[in-house]
Parts: sequence; C-alpha cells; structure tokens
Amino acid sequence: MKRIWLVAVAAAGLLASGSAFAQMSTETTTTTWTVKPQERTVIKDYVVKEKVRPEAIYTRVPEARHYQYFDWDGRVVFVDPDSRKVVQIVD
Repeated sequence: MKRIWLVAVAAAGLLASGSAFAQMSTETTTTTWTVKPQERTVIKDYVVKEKVRPEAIYTRVPEARHYQYFDWDGRVVFVDPDSRKVVQIVD
C-alpha cells in the first residue's frame, strides 16, 4: 500500500508541471494490454467508488496484476513498475 502511495505522489508531482503532462499525454506506449469496456467499469467501481484492495480487482481483471495503479482525480492510472511508464488511463 505504501508503494502505491509513493507512485501516486510521484505521478502527481510529474503532472503538476505542464510540460510533463503534455509530454505524457502525447507519448505512445508499447503495451499489449487493452482494457475492455466491461473491465473499465469494474476497475472504476473498485478503485474510485469502493476503494477496494488490489486482490479483488485481480480476480475480475487478471491483466491488471502486472501493473501498479492509483486513483488520479477519478481516473485510474496503471503504471508499468519496471519502466515507470503510464500504460492505461481508465476514465
């Protein structure tokens, strides 16, 4: 839990600067994970609305296990822990 919090704080710091946000929003990632519409609903419900622990999400969306995530102003942001790149933003 502490690790997720640290990732969230680091991401918030990057997003605070306009140039970092502009660079992040135009970058393309090389992930092969595409979040299906029904998975988006599950992720949003678990993380944003119910604030459920990660294990509950992994049973419904197993692909999420490979990434760290955090709630960013009502959006769920998935980050590759090795490269520290944002791989998905679930609105």
